[in-house]
Amino acid sequence: MSAPQKVIRRANAGTTEAPWVRWTLIGIALLFMFLFLILPLAAVATEALRKGFGAYLEALKEPDAWSAIRLTLITAAIAVPLNLVFGVAAAWAIAKFEFRGKAVLTTLVDLPFAVSPVVAGLIYVLVFGAQGWFGPWLAAHDIKIIFAVPGIVLATVFVTFPFIARELIPLMQAQGTDEEQAAIVLGATGWQTFWRVTLPNIKWGLLYGVILCNARAMGEFGAVSVVSGHIRGQTNTMPLHVEVLYNEYQSVAAFAVASLLAILAVVTLVIKSVIEWRHEREMKAIAELPPERPPEPSAA
Repeated sequence: MSAPQKVIRRANAGTTEAPWVRWTLIGIALLFMFLFLILPLAAVATEALRKGFGAYLEALKEPDAWSAIRLTLITAAIAVPLNLVFGVAAAWAIAKFEFRGKAVLTTLVDLPFAVSPVVAGLIYVLVFGAQGWFGPWLAAHDIKIIFAVPGIVLATVFVTFPFIARELIPLMQAQGTDEEQAAIVLGATGWQTFWRVTLPNIKWGLLYGVILCNARAMGEFGAVSVVSGHIRGQTNTMPLHVEVLYNEYQSVAAFAVASLLAILAVVTLVIKSVIEWRHEREMKAIAELPPERPPEPSAA
């Protein structure tokens, strides 16, 4: 093959690098995925089933494990809808409107990314703990937040609320406001504009953000560890229960519960891939639609 033909072939492939460079980069990426993704998942599955499938099921049937699973699901079921409402509202406000404090709101959305989850948990202890700002008032009214489910939910909401907003803000900014303005000019109300124009345009980004938020809510450890009190069978979520079992040298039971979190991670990746595939397919179908022909002028 002549030199010009090689250059044309590389240009058609999207790169001008030599084949050995591309194959080296692909090999490094595959090796990285094997060492840091496939191998840990295989290790979790192997350790969880080390004493047989019966021992695996017994570890999951244990009352404390069921309590941890139930609390994790309850926490995610509360935190994700709250973040869904906040994320859509914040993204809509930031992307579609100009107002004072817009930069402050954008900064606050990113705050949990900059603050350690442990620090976030300590903040809630400072505010709602027995010696905190509102601790005496809460104790006087028999309201328990720290070392109880409300504190776990609050900590989870804090660490997960950027996920949906951060998925939607760039998407809404790229879409602009032309369609919403056209709908309003045609007589649509604000809610009609949102449900029939804005929401269909952001559905794939919204689903992606919800999936990431749910995965983080179920796997959160740092902030929840601070506010939960580690009360076994009451305030231990699945990650905390795994830590307790591992510290007690119950490795099979610990890896059995950890396998549920690993399965959640794999399911999250699969759903993410399906959503991206559906979105790309939908965008490709829209791009392939023939342009509308203008109406032909009528004969005089």
